[in-house]
Amino acid sequence: MTEFMDHDYPIEFSDQRERSLSLAYTSVELEEQIRPALNPRKVIWDKTKHCCKSSPGKLGRFLFDLFPVLTWLPNYKVKEYLLGDIVSGVIVGIVTIPQGIAYSLLASQDPIYGLYSNFFCGIIYFLMATSHHNCIGTFGVLCLMVGQSVNKQLIAAGFPEDGTSILNSTLSSNETLCDRGCYAITVATSLTFMVGIYQILMGLFRLGFISMYLSEPLLSGFVTGSSLTILTSQMKYVLGLKIPRRDGTGSLIMTWIDVFANLPTTNICDLITSAVSLIVLIPVKSLNDKYKSKLKVPIPVELFVIIVATLVSHFLNFNGKYKSSICGTIPIGFKPPKAPEWSLIPKIATDAIPIAIIGFAMTVSLAEIMAKKHSYTIRTNQELIAIGMCNLIPSFFYSFATCAALAKTLLKESSGANTQLNGIVTSILLLLVLLAIAPLFYSLQNCILGIITIVSLRGAFMKFGDTPKMWRISKIDTVIWWVSMLASALISTEIGLLVAVCFSMLCVIFRTQRPRATLLGQVIGTEIYEDQFKYKELDIVQNIKIYRFDGSLYYANKDYFKSSLHSKTGVNPSLVTALRRKAKKEEDDANAQTKCNFFSKFNVIKIVRKPKKSIDTSIPEINMHSLIIDCGAMQFVDSVGLSVLKEVRNDYEAIGILVFLANCNPSVRSLLHNGDFFRREHSSVGVIAFYSVHDAVTFAQKTFRKKARLYQIKNAESFSADVDEGNEETKE
Repeated sequence: MTEFMDHDYPIEFSDQRERSLSLAYTSVELEEQIRPALNPRKVIWDKTKHCCKSSPGKLGRFLFDLFPVLTWLPNYKVKEYLLGDIVSGVIVGIVTIPQGIAYSLLASQDPIYGLYSNFFCGIIYFLMATSHHNCIGTFGVLCLMVGQSVNKQLIAAGFPEDGTSILNSTLSSNETLCDRGCYAITVATSLTFMVGIYQILMGLFRLGFISMYLSEPLLSGFVTGSSLTILTSQMKYVLGLKIPRRDGTGSLIMTWIDVFANLPTTNICDLITSAVSLIVLIPVKSLNDKYKSKLKVPIPVELFVIIVATLVSHFLNFNGKYKSSICGTIPIGFKPPKAPEWSLIPKIATDAIPIAIIGFAMTVSLAEIMAKKHSYTIRTNQELIAIGMCNLIPSFFYSFATCAALAKTLLKESSGANTQLNGIVTSILLLLVLLAIAPLFYSLQNCILGIITIVSLRGAFMKFGDTPKMWRISKIDTVIWWVSMLASALISTEIGLLVAVCFSMLCVIFRTQRPRATLLGQVIGTEIYEDQFKYKELDIVQNIKIYRFDGSLYYANKDYFKSSLHSKTGVNPSLVTALRRKAKKEEDDANAQTKCNFFSKFNVIKIVRKPKKSIDTSIPEINMHSLIIDCGAMQFVDSVGLSVLKEVRNDYEAIGILVFLANCNPSVRSLLHNGDFFRREHSSVGVIAFYSVHDAVTFAQKTFRKKARLYQIKNAESFSADVDEGNEETKE
């Protein structure tokens, strides 16, 4: 370790401020630790040998990692946790029943399949999850994306909107008569199978970090935009219209055009039922939100509405008298498991990718929020495997894609859930419905399910009210939210997600390309330096410019770094050098030029002197002797950035301005070492790169005073020599 201390050349200072700057600077040059060289072949061999080595202990650890229930269930505190888990499981189950039936319509499925999906995923998540509070089940955005993919395949297969049974070519090998509902669930299970495969692979390959690229504003905007699409798709049920389902680019606008074009055919019975249900649901849901801290159990208004509406529809025969659309026959029990339709896999493989990404992003983000709130840890990659299994296994049992649902997760947490055991309680309640109660919903109107779906989107629509606050906090995040929302609503959910991710990444790139650049001033009486354009009561260090660049220096922002540096310091060394050369040339040209002419007639030489010309070029005044670049915000510097630093140093030193660096992190200092930034005559790390801005300022002040003193001594000696020479000439 080499240490440079400033104890040489004592100087007298005229005031206290200069004395404060005369404190000894300390610049330390540290020697890096030498790490042993890694042998890639040996590392790969050791890793492979370790992975392939089998032992009972390793198998046990693998099982405990794969099934976290084996870890926490033996330590389950029955007296402390059981009551809360049972109550929470029952409450969530009561809410899940109507939502599961309603979201089935959104996914273009029969109502029973929504109940299947919620039942199986709850059991699997109980066995494999590390989150205690996530509620896995049908989620509106995922159901919308599943429904769009299913509808696309239904149209491609030639199924009419009315659900007529036809012999489909993809299933004709077994001569199976498959109607619209049968083919729809076949597509949905094949799609869910691929979603599960993708998510499990991401978990096995430790790709959970992908979720970091889906920021909170992006996800929030995407969910809100998709909620607008969901609301639009439910209007046909709310108004009882016979219009086709629109999917793909511009589906939201086209659906509203169809709605307004078919308003005269509105089913009055469905309209009145929807209005009454809406009047009941919204106030009660608002009361639940307002008094959730006082209500031990939220009012299950959706279940009450479904029960009452089913009874009214049955006894008043809404379907027979007013042609109101109803759920129809809902079978009881379970169907035998069935493998996905392999011929559909190539057609829906790409549709499964955004569903898998959104599903795991919602699950992981909610799991992290709940884990942080309740002070426990989760394993992101295990959550990926868990949600993947929640889609893979149920796809053999007539279920469609699921993930963590925001509203039900918050309800689960607020109603006293402690562990994943509450998911088993919810599944038991759903089992009772599947085995006995489901057929009782025969007369339930589809408009009721549409209203329940729309009311469940209240939380997403309330995000519009948060945008002014978001704008005050971060304008870029607000723009990302609006782009994500508009793209997912006006284009399509899949393309909208891609547009939002690309725009978000472009914003990050733009931030790094044009970061904030400023000059620093000293906080009076301290060694702290801050933005002189942002804060008051800062002392501007005379003749020293302290430049801070709030971003990494790399090829994409090298030009901005130089232009902002020239702008902030007011000195462009290239321009100054060019003007100096031009002024010197003009000065040389303006000097008196002597021309000799020989006249042979008179045998004489005549000397002709041209008049002097005025110098037009003005050289800008330089009011600085040192430039300090604060590198504290530079996470990295690439080879192009290193070249820029060298260029800046050479250019400024060419016009007499010293350049110093401060607050360089170890990676930047290592790059400077390896890039020969310090390899110059009389150059050392200790007197070029400093660990603090104040050390750099102190050294710059000291260096300037030394040069000034030497210049004064040199001038005094020169003046004394001139005086002595003049005296000698006088004597002579």
